[in-house]
Amino acid sequence: METMELTPDLFEPLDSAEKNSEFIAAEPRTYLSDAWHRFRKNKLALCGLVFLVIMVILAIVVPMVSPYTYDGMDYSSVNLLPCLEHPMGTDKFGRDILVRVMYGARISLMIGFSSALICLVIGVVYGGFSGYIGGKTDMILMRIVDILYAIPNLLLVILIMLVFGSNVTSIMIGICLTSWIGMARMVRAQVMSLKEQEFALAAYVLGASKSRILFKHLVINCMGSIIVNVTLLVPSAIFTEAFLSFVGIGISAPAASWGTLANEARSLIESSNPIQIIWPILAICLTMLSLNFIGDGVSDAFDPKKK
Repeated sequence: METMELTPDLFEPLDSAEKNSEFIAAEPRTYLSDAWHRFRKNKLALCGLVFLVIMVILAIVVPMVSPYTYDGMDYSSVNLLPCLEHPMGTDKFGRDILVRVMYGARISLMIGFSSALICLVIGVVYGGFSGYIGGKTDMILMRIVDILYAIPNLLLVILIMLVFGSNVTSIMIGICLTSWIGMARMVRAQVMSLKEQEFALAAYVLGASKSRILFKHLVINCMGSIIVNVTLLVPSAIFTEAFLSFVGIGISAPAASWGTLANEARSLIESSNPIQIIWPILAICLTMLSLNFIGDGVSDAFDPKKK
């Protein structure tokens, strides 16, 4: 066998052209960073995220820095039109509408995000356990889900509020009683299709526990669908709370949610100051629209077919 003779020429540094002859210009990205890169390309989703962040900041800051309180009454300034002192005007009790809308954003957004988080935890654990165990356990758990799904969600919310009163806690309990069902069914279907894959069988052969296989290998591969589902749960919870408050069985006075504000202002539609009902409705519509845009953007970002 011939041996190559080592000469000083073999150890000379390469020039830049030779160095880059086989270089592939591709930025290394993780799964999440790649999803965020695709999400940023969706202008509507990015605008929705910016609006939502601004709304959260205003909901926190405005009631803190404003000289008015959400329940402070001033009968000398009743039903004022928008002006420099009151940018959104005042209501029939002289309360500043801007402060009440931002305070209502706290309640509505808190109910939306908290309910979505609770449904996320319950749905992932319930659906993942049912799909991974399978057999009779899966059949029993799914029949329980079918029974709960047959009960109207709005009826459950109203019954809970009649028992526990009209407050934030009772609304969240009522919303979360059945809203996790869709999440559980989706996670179950995903887990059942993934648990027979090679990586799951390899983890089982290597001695991984069932809980580790479920949460570290199966659920983590469902995160794209889970996150998309969560982004759709938030506007649903906000709309449910706004509807209940608008019909008069939601948040009790003097607390203010967007639905409560719309309910209080509907009596002024035919008066000289109908603009009062526009502000809470506009806040609800823009927030729902931005959350739907974010949901569409997240769906595209986590879809492997869109790479």
